[in-house]
Amino acid sequence: MIDANLNLKICGITDSATAKYCAQAGAGALGVVFYNNSPRFVSVLQAQDILSDLPERVAKVGVFVDMNAEEMIRIANTVPLDTVQMHGNESVSDITAVMRAGFHVVKVLKTSGKKLVEEAGGLPQAAGILVECGNGVLPGGNGAVWTWSDASPLAGSRRFALAGGLTPANLKRAALCSQADAWDVSSGVESSPGRKDLMAVAKLIEVAKTLATSAGFFWKKEVLGC
Repeated sequence: MIDANLNLKICGITDSATAKYCAQAGAGALGVVFYNNSPRFVSVLQAQDILSDLPERVAKVGVFVDMNAEEMIRIANTVPLDTVQMHGNESVSDITAVMRAGFHVVKVLKTSGKKLVEEAGGLPQAAGILVECGNGVLPGGNGAVWTWSDASPLAGSRRFALAGGLTPANLKRAALCSQADAWDVSSGVESSPGRKDLMAVAKLIEVAKTLATSAGFFWKKEVLGC
């Protein structure tokens, strides 16, 4: 059985010390943001430093918004990344191109119910899906708490991750309501945008450990075997 903390991603990391702390505490994936308008934006050089010298088990995830596939692949190779997370209006051909280049892809969907299931059905089976509410001025969960059960219809057909307003206090409830297999948290463990509260990170990981699942690892291609 794989502990659920391995399926917990801490996103918006902006310094190497925080990355190392999160990895050592048990997070299964760390995310860096390549969207210029985000307060958590980092350059490729910064990302290389942030994601260096991490345990092999930790997935290195880059977050992109409406960037062409060639540039995403270039950045993913340069850092290097394990996973490309797409938060914009990327096409199936973009997803396929990045997957063919050897990277796992996680595509964000911002719908619910029947429409969510239909949109997910149009994506390659090997791609991961991250469901969020899509409210706010930035691509991403924007720290907004939403009705997590709106994502649950997807549980019968696809494994998926959940984002949006997740904190140490509500992760367990969100996991149960949504039936998600993985979780993506950024602002819910921050003292300010891009600066993680390490005590909050530790509390979040302890909660995630209580949600152990045998569903397998979500954030990294090699473990998924896709």
